[in-house]
Parts: sequence; C-alpha cells; structure tokens
Amino acid sequence: MRHTEAPELSMDPRTDEEPPAVLSLQGTVVDAAVYRDGRRVSGPSTLAQVYNQLPGPPGTMVWIGLLRPTDDQLQTAARQFGLHELALEDAIVAHQRPKLDRYGDTQFVALRSARYIDETETVEFGEIHVFTGPQFVLTVRHSDAPDLGEVRQRLESDPKLLGLGPEAVLYAVLDAVVDGYAPVIAGLQNDIDEIEDQVFDGDPMASKRIYELSREVIEFQRAARPLLGILRGLEAGFDKYGTDEELRRNLRDVADHALVVAERVDSFRQMLENILNVNLTLVGQSQIASLTALTEASNDENVEVKKISAWAAILFAPTLVGTIYGMNFDNMPETHWAWGYPFALGLMALVCFVLYRVFKKRHWL
Repeated sequence: MRHTEAPELSMDPRTDEEPPAVLSLQGTVVDAAVYRDGRRVSGPSTLAQVYNQLPGPPGTMVWIGLLRPTDDQLQTAARQFGLHELALEDAIVAHQRPKLDRYGDTQFVALRSARYIDETETVEFGEIHVFTGPQFVLTVRHSDAPDLGEVRQRLESDPKLLGLGPEAVLYAVLDAVVDGYAPVIAGLQNDIDEIEDQVFDGDPMASKRIYELSREVIEFQRAARPLLGILRGLEAGFDKYGTDEELRRNLRDVADHALVVAERVDSFRQMLENILNVNLTLVGQSQIASLTALTEASNDENVEVKKISAWAAILFAPTLVGTIYGMNFDNMPETHWAWGYPFALGLMALVCFVLYRVFKKRHWL
C-alpha cells in the first residue's frame, strides 16, 4: 500500500515568505473569498484583506482554503478567527482520526479522504480539516485530493445553498469526501474478485495480496466509519444551532451514503477473512496431497527395494551352494558320490523354493 508523505514533514516554515498577515493568495493559499448572501462579492489579494472583512453584515461569510499550510499561517488564522488551541494543534500535527469537536460557536471537523489508484491498485489516503464559525470557513488540506476547488465552484453556482452559511460548506465538503469513496469501493471489490480467482487457481502469491489488501481495507474502515459519528453529532445539533431544513435533508442524505460505505467496507473485511481461511484450507489440502504423494512414492520405492532384496537373496543361495562344491578339495566326499551332482542341484532348488515362500508370505514378492 502506498501512503502520502506524512503531513507534518511537509509543513516546514518557509523563511522567505511574506509575513502571514499580508501573504498574497498564492502557494499554500489555494483560494480566499468573501461571500454575501451566497454570492462572491470580493476577491482580496492578501489574507489581511480577507480578515478585515470580519465581522461583516448579516449574510457575510469568509472562506479560506489552505493546502499544506505553515505553522505561522495556521497560528495567524487561529488568532483572527479565535480558534481553540487544541483544534489548532490537531490541524498542525495532522494525522487525526476523523472527528467532530465543538468549541463554543466554532467547530472543528477532521476528515480522511481516499482515492483508488488504478495503476498500482492501491488506495491513497488524504486528510482535510474544516473549521467553521459564525461568519467563516477555514479548510485545511494535507493532500491533493479531493479537489475542494470543485466544491467551491459547485457551491458558487448555487447561491441559495451557499447562502445557508458555513454549515453549507461543511456539508459540501462531507459530500465530496463520501462521493470520493465510491471509486474506492469499486476498486476494492474488483481486487477482491481477482484475489478469489487467484486463491482457487492456486497462486502462491495470493496470501501476500490478501494481507496487503486487508491492510488497505482496515485503513479505509478507519477513514469511513467515524463519519457516521460525525454526522450523528451534526444531526444532534440541528435544533440547537437552528440548521436550515434543506440542509438537514442534505446532511441526512450524506449520512445514508456514509452508512452504505461503512457497511460495504465491513463486508469487505469479512470477505477477506473468509478468503484467507479458504486459502489456508486449500494450501493445507495441497500440502497434505503433496505429502500423500511423497509417502506413496516412498512406499512404492520401499516395495521395489524389498523385491530386489528378495530376488537377490534367492539368487544368492544357489551361488553359495555352487561355490562350496566348486572348491574341489580332495576330502569332499560328495565330489566322488554318484548322486552328488543331483543332490547339489536339488539343494539349490530347495533353498530357492524355501526363500521364495518366506518372502512371498511376508509380501516382499
């Protein structure tokens, strides 16, 4: 599985930048805009100009999007928007578990994005932090995906939705993250189908791929399942924070999609466990079959050795008799006996017959 670079390693301070308060909208500042009643009303060239728009008249909202910001940028934003120091620490350190934290009239949401890489058949994970307050939204991305520029364009094309304020932006980001899970689900399902074929084809690399895919599924589960708690937390605050009815319906729709994703990921994990068990069973059966074949081959070899040994013993007996009577000593009565030759032949035959019967009875022949 291929992971993106650890976010905290890519957030080194840049000493050659302008002071954060007057930083131009370039580099880590992807976009910053002021909205009034859902419409973009100004395009400031520095963050200082953006901050100066607050507090504004009713219906005013500032949305700043940052990509891998420096510590100084985040600390400046925290001072301007009154962000809680714990939320700021989470945003700086990154590698957060998806969660929702409320600090007075501001809230902090950490999300894990995911995308499927077809070329390597792996899942790449990212991280997004969203700060919302009465008149501001601060989005902090520590990865290239998802592209929140598309989310901004979608909202700007729907002033009615964007006019609902910071919660509308949070809804759109949640929706983009959950929608981004769909290709991952499809990719993982395809990988699981391929692994099933590998297992039943007896591919020796199947176990390694099951292990690698299981790690990705577990990581995906850690990214997707906590979304359900985040959405339940937002739903619990509908009445308290006076969430618009249309926005409530949209968030419930995102919750439904997130639930489907969580259920699919849970099923993937169970399927991989079952596939691993099947693979272990098939490997065990294959080993037993190999051992059986080896044992049978060894038994066959032992039978052949017994046969060879038995015939060698039978053939050795007449040789022994012939050798004794072929020594031609003078004091060998049988050599001058008229029946000596038939006796020697009969003795050879008798010994061979007895040995044959013995070996036959012991199943050596």
